[in-house]
Amino acid sequence: MGIRILLHIMVVMILSPLLLGITGKTKAFLTGRRGPPLLQPYYDIRKLFRKGNVYSATTTWIFQAAPVVSMAAVLVSAIFVPFGNLKAPLPFWGDIILFAYLYGLARFFMMIAALDTGSSFEGMGASREAAFSCLAEVVLFLDFIILALLSKSFVLSRMVEGNILSSWQLFGPALLLAGVSYFLVLLAENARIPVDDPATHLELTMVHEVMVLDHSGWDLAYILYGSAIKLFVLGALFVNILIPFHGLPPIMQTIVFWAGMIVLGVGIGVVESCMARLRLNRVPQLLIGAFVLALVGLLVVLIKGA
Repeated sequence: MGIRILLHIMVVMILSPLLLGITGKTKAFLTGRRGPPLLQPYYDIRKLFRKGNVYSATTTWIFQAAPVVSMAAVLVSAIFVPFGNLKAPLPFWGDIILFAYLYGLARFFMMIAALDTGSSFEGMGASREAAFSCLAEVVLFLDFIILALLSKSFVLSRMVEGNILSSWQLFGPALLLAGVSYFLVLLAENARIPVDDPATHLELTMVHEVMVLDHSGWDLAYILYGSAIKLFVLGALFVNILIPFHGLPPIMQTIVFWAGMIVLGVGIGVVESCMARLRLNRVPQLLIGAFVLALVGLLVVLIKGA
C-alpha cells in the first residue's frame, strides 16, 4: 500500500507542471508566438525554491503555514483518483467528501493568509474567491451525485471505473452534461480563463493572483506547485469521466489516459486563446449555468433510472 501511494504521489509531482507547459505552448501557438519552453513551469518552481522568503511584520504563522498546507492538501487528494492503469491506492466509502473538502481546506488557508497580511487589496481577492467557490462547490457535488447514482457506489475511483462504459450507452446525455459542468468548475477552481486570468495584474480583475502577491521564495513555489497539482488531479478526474477506457488492456488504459491528459491541456489552451476573461459580475452567471447543466443531468438520470 505504501509503495502504491508513493508511486501515485511521485507521478503527480513529476508530471503536473507539464500540463501547465502544454497549455502555455498551445496558447503561444494559437496566438502566433514562440512562447515559453514546454518545461518553463519546472524552471519557475526551481528558481523560486532557490530564493529566500520575505515576511511582513503584520503577518503571523498562518501566512507561513498556508502555502505548505495548501500544497499538502491537494497532494493528498491525488491518492483518490486513478491515473490510467494506476489505480487509486486508498479508496474508501465516502472518500468523495474528503476529496472535495481537501480543496476547501487548501482554499481556506489561502484566504485567511491573504487576510493575515492586513491588506484590503488581498482581502478583496479572498472575498471573491469565497463567493465563487461557494457556487462551484454545489456544481461539483451535483456531478458527484450523478456519478454515484450511475455507478451505485460512493467511492470516487469506483464511480469512474465501475459501470461508466455501460452508463455512456444508456445515460450519454447526462454524463455529457455532467462533463461540461465539471469542466467549468475545473476552470473556476484553477483560476483559468474565462473565470480568472493567472497572468493578469490588473486590480479590478484579479481573484486568485491577488491573494498571493505578498508570498515570495519557496512559499510562492509551494503555491505554484500546488496549483499545478490541483489542475492535474482535477483534470485526471475529468478524463476518467469523459473517456471510458477502464475496460481496455492495461497498456491501452495508460496510453488513452495520458493522451486524454494531453488533449485536456491543449483544450484549456484553446479556451484561453479563444475567450476573454469574463467581467466579475458575469462569473456567477457562468457558474449558475454550470449548476443548471448538472441539475438537468441529474434529472435525466433520475427519470431514466425510475
